[in-house]
Amino acid sequence: MLVGTPGESRCTVLELAGLREVDVEVYRAVVDRGAATAAELAGVVGLSRQRLASVLLVLCREGLVLRDGSRPARFSAVAPEVGLGLLCHRREQELERARLLAVELQERHRLALGGQPGGLVEVVHGAAAVAGRADRMIQAAAGEVCFVDKPPYARSPSDLHPVERELLARGVRFRGVYDRTALELHDLRADLELGLSLGEEARVVTDAPLKLILVDDAMALVPLHSHAPSVEAALVVHPCALLGALRSLFEFLWCDAMPLGLPGSPQARTELLSTVDMRLLALLTTGMPDRGIAKQLGMSYRTFQRRLHELMGVLGARTRFQAGLQAAARGWVTVPVTQPRTEPRQPADGAASR
Repeated sequence: MLVGTPGESRCTVLELAGLREVDVEVYRAVVDRGAATAAELAGVVGLSRQRLASVLLVLCREGLVLRDGSRPARFSAVAPEVGLGLLCHRREQELERARLLAVELQERHRLALGGQPGGLVEVVHGAAAVAGRADRMIQAAAGEVCFVDKPPYARSPSDLHPVERELLARGVRFRGVYDRTALELHDLRADLELGLSLGEEARVVTDAPLKLILVDDAMALVPLHSHAPSVEAALVVHPCALLGALRSLFEFLWCDAMPLGLPGSPQARTELLSTVDMRLLALLTTGMPDRGIAKQLGMSYRTFQRRLHELMGVLGARTRFQAGLQAAARGWVTVPVTQPRTEPRQPADGAASR
């Protein structure tokens, strides 16, 4: 998602409030003058009498401006905290009705697809179309977004996605399993650490079997080819047995993955380690190669080696294995508690003959 210019951003906010830029300019003029006739306002805002009359009509209808019965009529501003508060409340009600309609239509769509097995899986072609579909899926999340992040990408990862930032602020849960190679492609501070500080839960695996986005157990997106240089086609999976299998796969990976303890995460021990050492230790636990870690930390390879040996000295360790044990013992890294995998039960002696 591109970030617009300041002017574009302001217009977007006004449109969300149901006002045009010209409406706000006239409202400002009325607020500044306390009360004024249309002729007086026309001289201030530089609009024709006809154009100004239509704007004042909108402001009166929205409850922001009052018109008295004098001749010529005078217009006064409703207190902004009252007028704009009511306006925002009405817009919130409209948005809530739209959300309820979306839920109803989604359920109708799901029921319709239930009788059409071929419609339970869609194929989306083109990197731009795949990226756009992923954005729309995530924007529709109401409870949780789960993802497995690994190359290839439809759009190069850089800063934290604006949609994720917005949804985290609304309380939507984000759980991400990162393939080790993906960590070398994300910006450490502007993406990974920012997401963690806002509430994203992140873990790392050595080799994820596929790339996946799963939204509210209602829809999933999976690239059609895992080893292509970029995502040029993807499967969109609607509720069916395949969607349930993808959910189970994600939970399996989540349980086996290592928590990513970068600064900003709940695992980060800021009172014990410097920010650089926290980053270094967190990336070491992922199994990233030394040169990849040095690059992410913005260090030369020689500086990285020196910093690593200093950290090992703090831990009283002579080897990396010993350093890992010491860090885990001190609570500087978090090891997930996984449930033992159960083997299929074998029949008791003689059971096969009964």
